[in-house]
Amino acid sequence: MGTRRQQKVADLIQAEISSIILRKIKDPRLGFLTITGVKMSPDLRHARVFFSTLGDEDRRETALEGLRSAKRLIRGEIGRTLDLKYCPELAFQFDESLAFGAHIESRLRELDIPPSEDDDEPAEED
Repeated sequence: MGTRRQQKVADLIQAEISSIILRKIKDPRLGFLTITGVKMSPDLRHARVFFSTLGDEDRRETALEGLRSAKRLIRGEIGRTLDLKYCPELAFQFDESLAFGAHIESRLRELDIPPSEDDDEPAEED
């Protein structure tokens, strides 16, 4: 997970990148894009930025290209806005966890598990 400082800087960068994409970047490739998390290196010089987007694999690649082309602008805005000794290098990566969670949920719904008898009874209070 990292130190408290790493997490605090990651949260600040996540909020700032989301704000920059919403307010300053007019690239249509970045529509319906969400920054889901940021992971900082221990020295705070590198940030892995996780994102998700609606759509298929082509849409993900298009969004990734848009983020990479806007990387310099995003990094510059972070450097101006946040009071950090070094502005971190940004690396963008699609967040697979949301798709995996949806897959697991769909698989669980496919299971035909009858409700247990305990589900019908109210819980006893002590």
